[in-house]
Amino acid sequence: MCGIVGVFNNQDAFKQVKTALAVLKNRGKDGFGISSLSYLQHDQDLKNFKEPKEKKESKETTETPPNFLGHSLHAIVDHIPQPIKGKGTLTANCEIYNWKELNEKYGFNSKNDAELLLQFLDKFKLQKLDELDGVYAFAYWDDDRVYLARDLMGVKPLWFSQGSDNFAFASERKALEKIGYLDIQELNPRQMIVYDLKKREIQFLLRGFFSYLPEHKDSYVEFKKKTQALLDEAIRKRIPSKKFGLLFSGGIDSTYLAKYFKDQRYDFTCYTAVLETEESLSTVLPSDLVYAKKASEEFGLDLKIKKIKVQDLPIYLKKIIPLIEDSNVVKVGVALTFYLACELAKEDGCKIIFSGLGSEEIFAGYERHKNSSNINQECLSGLRKMYERDLYRDDVLTMDNNLELRLPFLDKRLVDYALKIPEKYKVKDNVSKFILREISLSKKIPEEFSFRKKTAAQYGSRFDYALGRLAKQTGFSSKSSYLKTFYPEHNLRLGVLFSGGKDSTYSAYIMQKQNYQLSCLITLKSKNPDSYLFHTPAIELAELQAEALQLPIIIQETEGKKEVELKDLEQALLTAKKKHQINGLITGAVFSTYQRDRIEKTGDQLGLKIFSPLWHKPQEQLMQELLDHDFKFMMTSVAAEGLDKSWLNKIITQKELEELKKLNKKFGFHQAGEGGEFESLVLDCPLFKKALVLEKVEVLEEDQNTARLIIKKAHLIDK
Repeated sequence: MCGIVGVFNNQDAFKQVKTALAVLKNRGKDGFGISSLSYLQHDQDLKNFKEPKEKKESKETTETPPNFLGHSLHAIVDHIPQPIKGKGTLTANCEIYNWKELNEKYGFNSKNDAELLLQFLDKFKLQKLDELDGVYAFAYWDDDRVYLARDLMGVKPLWFSQGSDNFAFASERKALEKIGYLDIQELNPRQMIVYDLKKREIQFLLRGFFSYLPEHKDSYVEFKKKTQALLDEAIRKRIPSKKFGLLFSGGIDSTYLAKYFKDQRYDFTCYTAVLETEESLSTVLPSDLVYAKKASEEFGLDLKIKKIKVQDLPIYLKKIIPLIEDSNVVKVGVALTFYLACELAKEDGCKIIFSGLGSEEIFAGYERHKNSSNINQECLSGLRKMYERDLYRDDVLTMDNNLELRLPFLDKRLVDYALKIPEKYKVKDNVSKFILREISLSKKIPEEFSFRKKTAAQYGSRFDYALGRLAKQTGFSSKSSYLKTFYPEHNLRLGVLFSGGKDSTYSAYIMQKQNYQLSCLITLKSKNPDSYLFHTPAIELAELQAEALQLPIIIQETEGKKEVELKDLEQALLTAKKKHQINGLITGAVFSTYQRDRIEKTGDQLGLKIFSPLWHKPQEQLMQELLDHDFKFMMTSVAAEGLDKSWLNKIITQKELEELKKLNKKFGFHQAGEGGEFESLVLDCPLFKKALVLEKVEVLEEDQNTARLIIKKAHLIDK
């Protein structure tokens, strides 16, 4: 992995590129490069770079500000500095595994994958990127246009910022922040950018993603055979010629990788990091430590373990949290495990480290997969989010240790095939990743490891427990509030798809507690009371609730026609991006795959990250959490046997929750209203600066079990 940067139409372009490269120096310590159309310099030391006296290119007018690309090199085999020039100029962070095949196919004379990529782009621009088998992020500059793209999954990072007159990009957000850019966005992997230097305009091009349809029709025996072949090939083509490392937990994914490496007699070492157990406080050993030791003994692995005490963690938190630019509890817990293990690998002189990341998403390894009505669709949804949730974090952690991360479970051919394996072979008899576990057995990996239950890294290492102890010891009410002290900035700016009901409001509350910034509300007013996507009862109060939240609100009207209303949502999101520079969207989706899937696809096309924190949360638990967090809400409509107009216009309390439990047992409806049994309105919650009061209401009853609250007048009061 390397670091790339570029600044265009800016008088300080050279200085900014040089400054950004200093920020990115840990991404590549084997040399630097800076280039314009007529200038190119490579050197081991950034101090030796001097701004060229002749800034203006022959193709530029004297009024055109300078433009520069930069690169920091992390050499694995060949030491070929970048940027490199052909018809155009390229700076790239890439590992193209089929570069030799493409070299032969198109008659190129490339000596490595970066040269292949340059010649490929010289010939095709962005037209045939699907032929590339590997991971990459690049900027290709040809005449008056700059082309930016990254691999479909988003393994290699890329951030950009567009001002009114200039444009910049870099491998890490912090590099752009350092040189003064404010509106910084991560490039969605399913988008490509074409920047016109003369018009100073961006054009976004969309790329297709994977599909889970149509399902494969092979026999189960054939499924196992093909999956194993694809997985083994994905591992093989990523193995370097020198010693490498493996992040090891003793779970099925890392154990499968270790067994493959061992069987093929590769030179590698396994690395594990865990909390050091203090006998006076806990007798529970980290499960990852227990299984890592067992597996290393079983297969004769070289295992190195890093143990760290609770009191020593803050030293690492001060480094890691700003590094990943995120104080989310889950991300930080995983990051601790990851970073500490990578430190060991760095000390051993490794330059490449393997991880089993991605297996959960392609083989259905999470509880949400078990609970899904469409497991492969759930897998696809998870893959869309990996670049925000996992991949950027893991990339910057490995690069800070001068390591390149390799992820065979995210191999393009493997992912494409695995998504279409019938779901009955992924979750069977409540066992997740069933097909992978059976393949593991055929590799002679004992059942103890092949069928080990999934344990998240932050729990298997006990670092989540340690964060809880640290928060308590330092007087904080939660792990989130404690971690925020290490990174006061908000993680991302988010819009809230807001209906005024309990789910969208509680989702916003959860994301704010995780240190994300709520930038605006986005409300769709549907003329169709039976909208397929959007909440309609009491939607007219959303503006008053926005005032209570002290957040701006975007109101978008829609006819509420099926599928057509997605265009109205798209327009509202575009407005939110332009006015409030949102990076992502919060939804209140709980179980509606129809709703979430369409919102995710729309967001993906616009480069927005989608967060659904309530997804598949047990409904009884969801309702209880609302009361536990002081949410005051009522039903505004009912439409189910067991409910009637008496449920309207009254605050839901513990008494009502108990009654809903009884009705659930008797009639089988959703306790949180997910089946359309009722709609809700939030009157007050911890996010509200003022409380909502209903002055005048009317109940419209259609029949014994169907009624709607018509709110004639409402106002806000001080809390």
